[in-house]
Amino acid sequence: MEPSERRIAEGILFTDEYQLTMAQLYYRMGIHEKLAQFDHFFRTYPDYGSHSAGFCINAGLEWLVDWMQTAHFRDEDIDLLRGQQGRTGKPVFEEDFLQWLRKNGSFESITMRAIPEGRVVHPNEPLTIVQGPLAMAQILESALLNQLNFQTLIATRAARIRESARHRPVLEFGLRRAQNDAANSGARATLIGGADFTSNVGISHVLGFTPKGTHAHSMVQAFMALGEGELGAFRAYADVYPDDCMLLVDTINTLESGVPNAITVFEELRRKGHAPVGIRLDSGDLAYLSIQAARMLNDAGFDQTTIVLSGDLDELVIMQIIDQIELEAPRYGLDADELVNRLTFGVGTRLITSQGDSALDGVYKLVAVQEGNEWRPAIKVSDTPAKTPTPGDKRVYRIYDKRGFATADLLTLADEVPEKMDRIVLRHPTKTGILRELSRKEISGIEPLLEDVLHEGQLVRPHPPFEEMRALRKADMERLYPGTKRLLNPHIYHVSLTERLWNLKERLVASALE
Repeated sequence: MEPSERRIAEGILFTDEYQLTMAQLYYRMGIHEKLAQFDHFFRTYPDYGSHSAGFCINAGLEWLVDWMQTAHFRDEDIDLLRGQQGRTGKPVFEEDFLQWLRKNGSFESITMRAIPEGRVVHPNEPLTIVQGPLAMAQILESALLNQLNFQTLIATRAARIRESARHRPVLEFGLRRAQNDAANSGARATLIGGADFTSNVGISHVLGFTPKGTHAHSMVQAFMALGEGELGAFRAYADVYPDDCMLLVDTINTLESGVPNAITVFEELRRKGHAPVGIRLDSGDLAYLSIQAARMLNDAGFDQTTIVLSGDLDELVIMQIIDQIELEAPRYGLDADELVNRLTFGVGTRLITSQGDSALDGVYKLVAVQEGNEWRPAIKVSDTPAKTPTPGDKRVYRIYDKRGFATADLLTLADEVPEKMDRIVLRHPTKTGILRELSRKEISGIEPLLEDVLHEGQLVRPHPPFEEMRALRKADMERLYPGTKRLLNPHIYHVSLTERLWNLKERLVASALE
């Protein structure tokens, strides 16, 4: 792809055709500059088949905003649109609309509120609220969903893997298996969600991380083909990287060749004053091999070395590996906790592709239109009640119980202040009659989740440091009930509406059906 073609494909035309045809319709009807509000939210947690999520981690906002601040309709874009023809040969886009796009086609009038990256989020609550001229707010939809849905999906998987790994180091190894440029956005999302490092060199340096990796089987194979053998390969690697020596030991036979040869090289390094890092296991019964490799390393005096496990890992596999180690390690005279504390997990394909559920069902729905100084709520009614979004200009609050755990997220109308309510009634967003009530004495805190991001196209504050996003994720995960973090059949977290918002939604649905 030529650089000019890449600018077109990744610029303002990184959108769907129907966004542009709708924008032209709004222009033709004279409502294109009427202020509108769209909510971005997802409807359900990822379901991976054998297990499912009970929370998500918000991610992708910074990259979306950076794109918005440079994307605009250029002469090249207008020329391409001018050349589009309909079925009868007439231009799809008329000249006056194209000239309006050339002059006004940017996101400089967009105001945005959002839940910060790294926060735990749940279905049916606005993660991102967009207000701006109807036509440009509409055109934004496709790029917004593309950026935010994917990174949120991958950050969520990374957080689940970190929980399953009991907060042992997690390395992201997915570059070779990712879908093209998703390797970069996905790696970024894993670092927000819980991975400690990634093997992806470029994005590591961009984000301020040290890239991590070992070596491949091909290195050992090359030395074998040249007559040097596995031991020769390990010695060569140790000679070049004496203080960073991590050896992949399963090219031939893990316990009969790989680990003994690694120990030989480690002993040579030790005599030269160097401390080896450890070994990597990439195939076979990883729990059993970890135990046996640990025994051999311990006997040789390398009980502080790391054991990296990789090869088709995900949160469920990691949980089973740790469970097996806890059961079997004592039978071989090993302390299971000490062994688990030596482990590092390298996770690739199943993380970067979110194998099992490869798309987050995030949507972008019109919820209000401004008339005069008033925001008029808009409603979409669906035969499936769960697909009827909550209308109006809203806020999102997190309510913490007396122990400091998050107990519910509450959607309110913009002028409602939960902190001033003597009692809070939590209404189910779609089911009549399902509610619960909280008194002030049952609540330890109420936290607003949405923050101002853009005001008429301008950043309200600089993007937060990357470590701040990771700290937010860590803090939120600590305040989730353990049941919500379960890998299997997680507890359902409550996302609720205030009574006023519930009543508004019911009135609008009834009115639309008249």
